[in-house]
Amino acid sequence: MEKKSRKELLQEYKELKTYMGVIKITNTNSGKIYIDSMPNLKNKWFTIKMQLDMGRFANLQLQKDWKELGPEAFTYEVLEEKEVDEAADKRWELKQMEKQWLEKLQPYGEKGYNKTPNPVR
Repeated sequence: MEKKSRKELLQEYKELKTYMGVIKITNTNSGKIYIDSMPNLKNKWFTIKMQLDMGRFANLQLQKDWKELGPEAFTYEVLEEKEVDEAADKRWELKQMEKQWLEKLQPYGEKGYNKTPNPVR
């Protein structure tokens, strides 16, 4: 196998496509869902599961249910993904994507793990 130069490898890395998007974690026992946006979807489920297994996930209610029910009670789904464009405002775009899914699925209270948004004043 031919060895590639550092320059060639770097160019290949730069050409790899990165995707941002919105994810959903579902508690299959209760039907409760958690919606979040991610700037890079690559290996995200692995990272989230590791945080949950270690007891370090930011959403405490989801963390509690994970500990009680175990990983087999949860599913992971990418609801929407978009190729990252270097020129675009990624943070704003991600928030808009997430906002649409939060409005559509309403993952609050008994239906989900997300916090109810503050009303606009």
